[in-house]
Amino acid sequence: MKTIQFREAVCEAMTEEMRRDESIYLMGEEVAEYNGAYKASKGMLDEFGAKRVIDTPISELGFAGIAVGSAMNGNRPIVEFMTFNFSLVGIDQIINNAAKIRQMSGGQFNCPIVFRGPTASAGQLAATHSQAFESWYANCPGLKVVVPSNPADAKGLLKSAIRDDDPVIFMESEQMYGDKGEVPEGEYLIPLGVAEIKREGKDVTIVSFGKIIKEAYAAAETLAKEGIECEIIDLRTVRPMDHKSILNSVKKTNRLVILEEAWPFGNVATEITYQVQSQAFDYLDAPIIKLNTADTPAPYSPVLLEEWLPNQNDVVKAVKKVLYKE
Repeated sequence: MKTIQFREAVCEAMTEEMRRDESIYLMGEEVAEYNGAYKASKGMLDEFGAKRVIDTPISELGFAGIAVGSAMNGNRPIVEFMTFNFSLVGIDQIINNAAKIRQMSGGQFNCPIVFRGPTASAGQLAATHSQAFESWYANCPGLKVVVPSNPADAKGLLKSAIRDDDPVIFMESEQMYGDKGEVPEGEYLIPLGVAEIKREGKDVTIVSFGKIIKEAYAAAETLAKEGIECEIIDLRTVRPMDHKSILNSVKKTNRLVILEEAWPFGNVATEITYQVQSQAFDYLDAPIIKLNTADTPAPYSPVLLEEWLPNQNDVVKAVKKVLYKE
């Protein structure tokens, strides 16, 4: 094992795959000369050259469309959005072309693309730069959606995403690029669609993903001091979702709290809630609680932003509520 930063894990995954397959290339704003807006492509221009690490104009609609056409012609592009907020400019290409071309061509065309970049809030970046789009993209058949929470998962999942023959939305976080973690030496892959139990427990299941899962870990430590054992599941892949792991855990703990950094209406937590109540209702000893952001655009004020985001104290309260210990 070795300890590296999240950004280095992303860079290693892309570099290893580009060495393996010459049809893979990276494109996006500042990915080449500047080594990436968050330094996630550091050194890649020097190794692969300007034909495979390509700086683009500020035109997400344009370069997302170029990637779709390129993928249909046998290449495997990696498209970096400086933030997924900017992907809205190119969402027509992602939803109406990348996600649908296999079905609309009767299977004649694959569209192996990875669209990657940061999602959700990252401090005082204001409402238009602080949005979580996991549930938006997961709602569209034809797309896979991956949201890693640590460097090891980021590397293994990104390598699998690059090798996948379907378009994959790979969502990171500006606030995680500097996170350090242990990563296995040598090549390894983590299959898409497989969640992981990050902490074993018997009293309550907590499901989360992405950077907000850190609040669940902190809450679990606090609750452990009171004798409450939380089982924490990291979804890792939002779509396809690993329902089996969630259901098996709920059947053991009989209680469920879902923590997600997204608006409360029609999100990933809503889908999980439906799946559990429809398939494991008789195992539930308390109503499911889902924790989300406030139902407003993200505020700029740091005081309001702190109130807007769910935190470890919210998780502690929710766990105690489902255990009837409040």
